[in-house]
Amino acid sequence: MTIEAVLTSPNPYGSRTLTVETDRASSVAYLRDARGTVHGAVWLANHVPAPATIDLVRANTGLPPLMPVGGTKRPEGTPLLDPAAISVLWFEEGDGVALYERQELLAIIPGWADMARGMPGYARDAAGESPFAWSLSEALEGLSPRVAKARAYWHWRRAEGSWESFQQFVMGHLDSRMGPAGRYWDVSGDRLPLVGVSERPPRDGRGFTVLSTVGMSCQRMPTAERYDTSSRVELALATRQDPRVAARVFAWLGQYPWRSVTWLGHGHTARWFQRPGTFPLSLGQGEQELQGVIMLADPPGVPETNGFMFGGDAVRWLWLIPLTDVELRLVADRGHEVISERLAVHTRI
Repeated sequence: MTIEAVLTSPNPYGSRTLTVETDRASSVAYLRDARGTVHGAVWLANHVPAPATIDLVRANTGLPPLMPVGGTKRPEGTPLLDPAAISVLWFEEGDGVALYERQELLAIIPGWADMARGMPGYARDAAGESPFAWSLSEALEGLSPRVAKARAYWHWRRAEGSWESFQQFVMGHLDSRMGPAGRYWDVSGDRLPLVGVSERPPRDGRGFTVLSTVGMSCQRMPTAERYDTSSRVELALATRQDPRVAARVFAWLGQYPWRSVTWLGHGHTARWFQRPGTFPLSLGQGEQELQGVIMLADPPGVPETNGFMFGGDAVRWLWLIPLTDVELRLVADRGHEVISERLAVHTRI
């Protein structure tokens, strides 16, 4: 049988795509990454009478599954989905999505959905829990607030002046913590999420420049809620080097959580992705080459950044401290605690 695409919808960050597919016997929604790997899937409807048991032949040949009679509220089957009646609402993080049919919730694939672990998404027509879908009506109490927040967020984000007002709030916070602003660079290439870099030149009592992202905290990071950690962050860097060169690290990391569908937090490391010797930061002539960074909240010697809130969440600034290859390996083997307590900012700028 031929599988037809009913709908294709990429998320706002280009890292996940929702596709609705049918072979005219059943319809399924898939959440795929840029390589086509399926990260979530949920059965939507049977369009023929439900079988008594799982049809293993269909499953083994890659066809959309038919929900057995015990797992569907409509065992007689339903008409084919009308593409013109379907709409999509992505979660703020971009890792989950809600699917509507004529303004009625048809299905939700949350960011933590994982077919390999027996955790599919939720479907309107599903009854109970099965490997193909869980009942949407039984989970609405917990899911409805997430959907409402996603709708409110995108309504705000698409409104005229929303990005500019957010920028002003962040810049005002940085003014109060780090002094007057210098230059400002865009490092997002006008792709969501929008991220800029604000320069704060040296001032009385501080002999180094501070660079901070502006925009990362405008959207929650994917997967962060699973780990009970800060979901909104900005990145900062203290440097005595040319700020225009140092700012390249933000072009590397500023959009990383949404492009890779992950989160950044205290103690995380990142290894430079290009050849050795091209890393934008250095320790000085004769010193070992730097190969990446560790991200630390409130390391010794940095300005205070606490106190900024957005979307009901506290925003955490993570400071980038450059590391050598040996140090990156040490952290990977023994954890960030082995090195983070002795990494004062003034030793790495």
